[in-house]
Amino acid sequence: MTKLRLAIVGAGPAGIYAADILLKAERGFDVSIDLFESLPAPYGLVRYGVAPDHPRIKGIITALREVLDRGDIRIFGNVTYGVDITLDDLKRHYNAVIFATGAVHDAGLEIPGIDLGGSYGAADFVSWFDGHPDVPRTWPLEAKSVAVIGNGNVALDVSRILAKHADDLLPTEIPDNVYEILKSSPVTDVHVFGRRGPAQVKFTPLELRELGELRDVDMILYDEDFDYDEHAKAAIASNKQVMVIDRVLQQWRQREVGSASRRLHLHFYAKPLEVLPDENGNVRAIRYERTESDGEGGVRGTGEIRELEVQAVYRAVGYFGSPLPGIPFDTKHGIIPNHEGQVLRTGDNERMYGVYATGWIKRGPVGLIGHTKSDAMETIKHVINDQGNWWSPADPSEESVEKLLRDRGVEYTNLDGWHNLDEHEQALGAERGRARIKVVPRDEMVRVSNGAAADAGAAEIGAVEVGAAE
Repeated sequence: MTKLRLAIVGAGPAGIYAADILLKAERGFDVSIDLFESLPAPYGLVRYGVAPDHPRIKGIITALREVLDRGDIRIFGNVTYGVDITLDDLKRHYNAVIFATGAVHDAGLEIPGIDLGGSYGAADFVSWFDGHPDVPRTWPLEAKSVAVIGNGNVALDVSRILAKHADDLLPTEIPDNVYEILKSSPVTDVHVFGRRGPAQVKFTPLELRELGELRDVDMILYDEDFDYDEHAKAAIASNKQVMVIDRVLQQWRQREVGSASRRLHLHFYAKPLEVLPDENGNVRAIRYERTESDGEGGVRGTGEIRELEVQAVYRAVGYFGSPLPGIPFDTKHGIIPNHEGQVLRTGDNERMYGVYATGWIKRGPVGLIGHTKSDAMETIKHVINDQGNWWSPADPSEESVEKLLRDRGVEYTNLDGWHNLDEHEQALGAERGRARIKVVPRDEMVRVSNGAAADAGAAEIGAVEVGAAE
């Protein structure tokens, strides 16, 4: 029987779901799948893009773990495509490749002053507080008043972490260095700016509710934002999600405020125009235009310009994909050009046989986990049906890839290594009554994964690991 040797680049939800769907699909051939991940640990943005106080969302990891733990998918962690393994390598050892590399960088915001000192991308901040190994261990939390631009879930994540008291994050897997810096933050006010009204926001009710649960944080809303027109009223009446969001906001409007040490302000109908500098080239204020409903679900400017003094700005206006060596890239949309996951060449839009995409690098950074599954199903359908156009690898043996990486001195990790790291992190957490403490440095992640955890206290840690595993 024919055998498909498939490489998948990216071991986040998109890559793991694609592997799982292919293995369960009806097909007339055997399958052997290798996942390649640039980080030493799997799960992508579920591990490094979801705030640590989101245990419900991180429960997705349980489902992903079950897929990997079946043992019918190999994973090579700490392997960077384009550096440690190339497209030519993949063609030599596989019949096809699916790129599931996601979108991990911040989309741009074209307003003056956005690059001033004290202005940051939300994705970088999320990577920092999630303990991503490739970002600095420090973060300059020096502002008392902060602006967050965006009305999506990432904007709420950033705002919540900035406003939340660090001690309330201790039950989570927050890294020690992150806790210490958040603990010393002088922030008193976080201002969230969205150019549309409360009935047109992009965040979900769950994310919104969590804001209102913050201890010692007042929710500040402004009456001028709630003079709904007929279009907004219709949206609230016809859409359950919008209805719930409106109900939450209306409840917050009734709360007494003034006693909390921190405040989280929601500014709707506020379009950022410019970030203003101080004499040292750092953020001094944000200038924005008051907007109004256009009666059709959009907004238009009113010409009323306002300023608010802030010392830091975080833009949370979306993620953006990154180009991959040898693979076409749409620089406008930050995706790999494709038709239903079949990658298209730049210029003539013809098929690039053997190369596929799924997840955010395929469709852009929109949608939830459910979209990622349907996305993968569409791509896998073409992988199966394209059998006549698969590559013909010179050396498709499974051992050849391991040898290739060893010969190049790549210190890769595997599934057993992830289990080692997972147990180690749980053990670190159990010592302090927490579910997990995430290991941050890449070299330490690799060392623990490959069975070389620090000797000191290893026996004691091992004993804790047994208890944690139970």
